[in-house]
Amino acid sequence: MSKRVGIEVSLSVSEAVKLANVDCIAAYPITPQTHIVEHLSEIVANGEVDAEFIPVESEHSAMSVCCGCSAAGARTYTATSSQGLALMNEIVFIVPSLRLPIVMTVADRSLSGPISIWNDHTDAMSVRDCGWIQFFVENGQEAFDAHLTAFKIAEDKRVLLPVMVHMDGFILTHMIEPIEFLEQDEVDKFLSKNYTPAIQLNPEKPVTMGAVGIPEIYTEAKKAHDVVLHESKKVIIEVWNEFAELFGRRFKPVETYKMEDAEIALLTMGSYGETAQIAIDELRKEGEKAGLIKLRLWRPFPLEEFLDTVSNVKGVGVVDRAITYGTTGGPLAIEIRNALYDVEPRKVVTDFIAGLAGRDVTINDFKYMYQKTKEAVKSGKALPYQFIGVRG
Repeated sequence: MSKRVGIEVSLSVSEAVKLANVDCIAAYPITPQTHIVEHLSEIVANGEVDAEFIPVESEHSAMSVCCGCSAAGARTYTATSSQGLALMNEIVFIVPSLRLPIVMTVADRSLSGPISIWNDHTDAMSVRDCGWIQFFVENGQEAFDAHLTAFKIAEDKRVLLPVMVHMDGFILTHMIEPIEFLEQDEVDKFLSKNYTPAIQLNPEKPVTMGAVGIPEIYTEAKKAHDVVLHESKKVIIEVWNEFAELFGRRFKPVETYKMEDAEIALLTMGSYGETAQIAIDELRKEGEKAGLIKLRLWRPFPLEEFLDTVSNVKGVGVVDRAITYGTTGGPLAIEIRNALYDVEPRKVVTDFIAGLAGRDVTINDFKYMYQKTKEAVKSGKALPYQFIGVRG
């Protein structure tokens, strides 16, 4: 029977990975991810899960070891953050091309420089085009649940792609929240104890993995990768629906809050959605037709669901937590503008760069972003992207 426990969110992720009956964990510590893998090392050392915990000398090695373990048929997990993700970048791009269903937590954090250990989505955006399935969680319960669904999605024979679960560093990783845990027998009904790979390295039945992609086949390989990533969305939704039927907690590719009659919406990813909800509540009390869109699924991008969500709005204020230097704004807003390019009537998109390196984004900041979006809608002209809270 499920039980609610007050626990640090990082440790709840470790417990979810344990419940998933992983076979291999290869990881290197980096703030603010460290508590996840530290606790997993204790879990393995105490014999609570029959798995190999492989300490390595770097994140590059961590992902390399994960590749080997997964290719050999092991249910495999790792976690990283920021500069660690940057260091493993070479191997991160290889994993989906090998169709290895590795699950990785990214405790999102700024990339240097200047040196920063605090949260934003710079690291997430640095790998947006790597071909992994990627989704963002908003709170501790979602973080716990998402890791259980991630393994089931990744290992589905129709998918066989790795999954990144993005959770905000410190804002989530180091918070103590009430988490409703699941019992092992409950999880076993949802996620099979045994992962059976479609293809695996076996000296008795030799196969080739990671061969050279000569020009005559490289484009076809990339096309196949693009197709399977797009098609994974139906499996993602299917798994999330199954999880909801079993445990009563539902994920959607695009979550909404008070969007039924909204004319102007804010759009967030990650933990800031809960603060934005309070701002929406206050705006509603002031008579504003305000709503909130929370993008859960980042890759594959849920185009149909997003367009359905914004069908009746006049403007969208996008809260970007990363910068795309030298262009027209943040990466999320660019994606949203692209999604809305052919949509009639035209939607005004405003872009706000906020919360970089852990900078506070307050309820009043969200209300300000809403008002600026409303002004843009009234004028019919999109505003230049704007940094929120810049001093001096």
